[in-house]
Amino acid sequence: MRWDVHEQPDRLFAATGGRSRAYTEFDLVSLVVSESEPAVGMAPEAVQILRLCRHPMALVEVSARLRMPVGVVAILLSDLLAEGRISVRHPSSGAGGGGPSAPRGVAAAPARLPDTGLVREVLVALKNL
Repeated sequence: MRWDVHEQPDRLFAATGGRSRAYTEFDLVSLVVSESEPAVGMAPEAVQILRLCRHPMALVEVSARLRMPVGVVAILLSDLLAEGRISVRHPSSGAGGGGPSAPRGVAAAPARLPDTGLVREVLVALKNL
């Protein structure tokens, strides 16, 4: 079924319950993995997310595949995380930062910013190419 462009905002409003922010902060490259199968009566968007994320998938890719804004997908993921239906981890996180050995449903801490000295060295090297 295709949605009319003019119906999109209403659909997104309904999907998020009118919320404009997620309860949990996600990084765009946070990996989302389904921890359960869809249940009868779930919202269609939640069902799609659980099916898409049977294998780890980045939040931004989930957003692209659903053709929904990242903010809306983050709200839906926040709900699924609170229900224990998904787990979320950052690909560079270690055992203590929401990685594979973290408890189910624990969101990853935001990634640390790279060292500014290293960034400067990379920029200089790129300019010298």
